[in-house]
Amino acid sequence: MNLAGLESALRRIGIDRYMLCLFGTVLLAALFPARGVVAQGLSQVTFWVVALLFFLYGAKLSLAATWAGLTNWKLQLGVLLCTFALFPLLAQGMQPLATLALPAAVGVGFLYIGCLPSTVQSSIAFTSVSGGNVAGALCAASLSNLIGVVVSPLLLAVLLHATQGEGVAAGAIWKITQQILIPFVLGQLCRPLLAGFLNRHKLPLMIVDRGSILLIVYAAFSAGVVGGIWHLLSWGAIAAVIALCAALLAVVMGITALAGRLAGMPLPDRLALLYCGSTKSLATGLPMAGILFPAKELALTVLPLMLFHLIQLTVLAVLSQRYARRDA
Repeated sequence: MNLAGLESALRRIGIDRYMLCLFGTVLLAALFPARGVVAQGLSQVTFWVVALLFFLYGAKLSLAATWAGLTNWKLQLGVLLCTFALFPLLAQGMQPLATLALPAAVGVGFLYIGCLPSTVQSSIAFTSVSGGNVAGALCAASLSNLIGVVVSPLLLAVLLHATQGEGVAAGAIWKITQQILIPFVLGQLCRPLLAGFLNRHKLPLMIVDRGSILLIVYAAFSAGVVGGIWHLLSWGAIAAVIALCAALLAVVMGITALAGRLAGMPLPDRLALLYCGSTKSLATGLPMAGILFPAKELALTVLPLMLFHLIQLTVLAVLSQRYARRDA
């Protein structure tokens, strides 16, 4: 098989060049972690890159399109309930299982997965490939992320207090406001000036989007390597995290599929509910995690999210291809 054939085969199971870059970034951090002054400088750069990322998100997101899609209330309510009610309940139930044989930070990572909004690009793309309701998916995913900027850290604080008697520090909430919420609002205010440019030139947004994620991954895993935190995880422990992520995704997918049928939703809406209601956003989760969690525990805390993201992409890519072949 030549290189193009191998790339095509990997893409069919959800592994594209970007996912390979993520793996490469983790390997780079393992071999050449940022230390000392370099790590401090990287932290400052990451702060401003994340602020720029959410400014561009705000400039790109059309509130008019989001509000227009709210008329399909079954789909929108279903996605919000799956994202911010079903997922947190399941994650809260899974957290004690994770901490039986894994570090406490990994258990917090599962709680964190439960609090995050849906993906945007992936859920819309999979809905489109499957022949689902793309407009409804766009509205649902956008609304989920719009709400998640405020709701996700608050929901995490509630779950941490319920499971560990702790919460999220007020300083972290203020930092999220500075780094994420304020740039997002400023982006919305600047949208009339920037929307046309961003729609015509998608490359700058993609570079900031994906580049910021790679930067955060490198910083998080560098801190883990420097702190010696990876000695706490064996290959068996990593396999256990993968199994728990797969189980969480399977349960959510099963419930969303059943709920769509019981609600009498047409197939295109059920597909949009499946893809938007069972996915979690790495693009929102990693920047927010860098604010909410201590640097020494960050790598272990975001590990479940990264693995869940890879598993959801792989499973849903295969599923969407099956629907596409059936329609063809």
